[in-house]
Amino acid sequence: MIDKEKLDKAYKEMLEEKIINCLAETKDIPIRQAMDIYYKSKLSQQINDGSYGIENMDYRYLVQDLIENEPELFSTD
Repeated sequence: MIDKEKLDKAYKEMLEEKIINCLAETKDIPIRQAMDIYYKSKLSQQINDGSYGIENMDYRYLVQDLIENEPELFSTD
């Protein structure tokens, strides 16, 4: 029998990996920086919480959404 919790956790981990890699490529930044940005984001929390079914959206859309809606995470101040 498939353990739904384990399956959901694995799916979210793969989604996060795709988001981080896509973010690094899109913004031309190191993976470590993309990880820091992602894990500080509201998007990360929403995916972790399963809010709004957001974890079912395409990772490329989620990356664009993160860039557009959380620009403060990319400031170099």
